[in-house]
Amino acid sequence: MHKAIRPVVITALTILSLSAGTSRAAVKTYVFTAPPLASLKKDTAVYGPIAAYLSKALGRKVAYQYPDNWLSYEKNMQEDKYDIIYDGPHFIGWRMARLGNVPLVKLPGKLKFVVFVKVNNKSFKSLADLDGHTVCGLAPPNLATLSLYNQYSNPVREPLIISAGSFPKDYKMVMMGKCTAGVMRDKMFFKLQMKSGKKGRIIWTSKGLTSLGFTASSRVTPRDRKKIVAALTAPAAQAPLKAFFNRFSRKNRKLLPATVKDYAGMGSYLRDVYGFTQ
Repeated sequence: MHKAIRPVVITALTILSLSAGTSRAAVKTYVFTAPPLASLKKDTAVYGPIAAYLSKALGRKVAYQYPDNWLSYEKNMQEDKYDIIYDGPHFIGWRMARLGNVPLVKLPGKLKFVVFVKVNNKSFKSLADLDGHTVCGLAPPNLATLSLYNQYSNPVREPLIISAGSFPKDYKMVMMGKCTAGVMRDKMFFKLQMKSGKKGRIIWTSKGLTSLGFTASSRVTPRDRKKIVAALTAPAAQAPLKAFFNRFSRKNRKLLPATVKDYAGMGSYLRDVYGFTQ
């Protein structure tokens, strides 16, 4: 286990402060949220219909709350202010272990990540060759980057992450020689390869991880949890989840029941990220 929190993460998140979990035992409205991936308008178009659909299914209000930024999202999550959350497996694993969240449903398939170099770069053949070099990728807590970090037992040997702000831009940076390598989701890499003429070469592929999913806080009753699972896996969910599937799962448009086993131990990917340290 790493002994030091990475400076790049501390710098980004020093304004966070943890407090005791929010107690809302008699909650009347469930607060539903997800990481802020786009503008308020665009994210509300994705998650608003889901909140309305779950409100009808539960017979109680489910309100979608848009986090203004990642700092707010992480702070509120750590303080247990959300009742229903959709996000990645590392966050789910952390909340299961620290906040008693329960996994509800998940996207089908596995998440895999790749590290790649320019196809004509013959000097770099494995992660061992990247010690101390630059890698273009999204900053932690992005799971692609954390999956790369997870391969190193010594933080001193970790490559330096440089972020251009998006995977397409990171890919371009590698091709321009601005970074030695890049890290991203395998599907995104292959998509960008098709557009660019296969200019990249993979030197590492991660193991498959359980995909993104929905969880419920301890304030969501067992009965309501069952109702949520039933609602989100029912054929009737196709309409309210249309924008959701368009963003996250165009080809396999369904959600599957999730179990604790699916995400057990996944919180360890956040072990060196400020605010999530074990």
